[in-house]
Amino acid sequence: MIWDFGKTLQVLAVVLSYVNKEKEGGKKPQPSIVVCPSSLTLNWLGEAEKFVPNLKSLVISGNAQERARKIHTIEKYNIVITSYDSLKRDIELYDEMYQFKYMIADEAQYIKNNNTQNAKAIKKITAQTRFALTGTPIENSLSELWSIFDFIMPGYLFKYRKFKELYEQAIVKENSEEKMLRLKKMIEPFVLRRIKKEVLTELPDKTVTVLYNEMEEEQQKIYLSHLARAKKEVADEIQMNGFESSQIKILALLMRLRQICCHPSLFLQDYIGESSKLMQCIDIITDATKGGHKILLFSGYTSMFSIIEEELQKRKISYLKLTGQTKVSERIELVDKFNEDKDIKVFLISLKAGGTGLNLTGADMVIHYDPWWNISAENQATDRTYRIGQKNNVQVYKLITKNSIEEKIYELQQKKARLVDNMLSTQNTFINQLSKEDIMELFS
Repeated sequence: MIWDFGKTLQVLAVVLSYVNKEKEGGKKPQPSIVVCPSSLTLNWLGEAEKFVPNLKSLVISGNAQERARKIHTIEKYNIVITSYDSLKRDIELYDEMYQFKYMIADEAQYIKNNNTQNAKAIKKITAQTRFALTGTPIENSLSELWSIFDFIMPGYLFKYRKFKELYEQAIVKENSEEKMLRLKKMIEPFVLRRIKKEVLTELPDKTVTVLYNEMEEEQQKIYLSHLARAKKEVADEIQMNGFESSQIKILALLMRLRQICCHPSLFLQDYIGESSKLMQCIDIITDATKGGHKILLFSGYTSMFSIIEEELQKRKISYLKLTGQTKVSERIELVDKFNEDKDIKVFLISLKAGGTGLNLTGADMVIHYDPWWNISAENQATDRTYRIGQKNNVQVYKLITKNSIEEKIYELQQKKARLVDNMLSTQNTFINQLSKEDIMELFS
């Protein structure tokens, strides 16, 4: 059982070691399965492709038919990744023919309630060794710890009724130190844990994580349709007017594709479908606020905020908003209110209005909903909370839509160091520094 820092890399190292050992012995390695929140499936895939590229990885996603097809190919892969939601829907397809080497439950607080479908489904999977990864093994009661151990080592902490009689009641109601020490001795050999005080010198002050998402079916259809049209329009525009004179047209087409990644309803009034990025973002916010985090959410599109606000209101998550329409005098009031009021969990801030000049050390998490044209502005926005006075480690999430213009721009940014300062800028300098080939690649 592993939780806290570097857990993904530790797991990948374990799987790689096993696979290499089996291959050296002339044996076929068994697949391992990772079950995690849907917002992290592509992140696991990205980490696997980056750090253990020799291993074959598969994400079980898509509609029911697509997931079923992928499940039937599991034996061809070393690492299989699925979400808790998908697993409970597909559990009947994971029959006894699938014997996994390792089973990893990431963010294992998702199975802290033994009576939920998530917990019941994941405990049906057959695996030689199980790991639970979580930074919060106990949020409300000892029953949560029992449920996680019931997953990794069924029966080790007895049936829940006996566990409750032997430990939970004595520890919680009677404050029995003897029972607490006994339980601690039982679980310690199976817990790998590092706390901040022990690794403070190793920890970065700011952790940046790129989280990928895949478009919903209707969203993807719209995107591909506009992509094909945009590619043709760009080629025709350049041929007719030349590359230099086509920059405004190119920027307009790029913006339309980026808007679809955020939410198609930003420009399609009759769109009633979903946005995978919005769902991912709300999942992150919901989990983070439950964990006591305060969040800065930045977007280059102020119109996106009304959509996000509606979702926050549904979940009764308190928030503030700062845009270009906010008066200067109100800015200071909003900043002070956010920093001081623990009940306000989210601060929605637009690029132009809040990229600089704000001290928001009350937050310890930053979400960049869409990649900005200017990476320097993105960093400046992050630094609204990562500055003198910040006492907590800051977690930064960048949301990127897979197989889209966002991913293309992000990849190009990584490849071309000369574009670091203005790779994602709506200023014409962005276009000026890209070749015709670079531009066409963005629309591929």
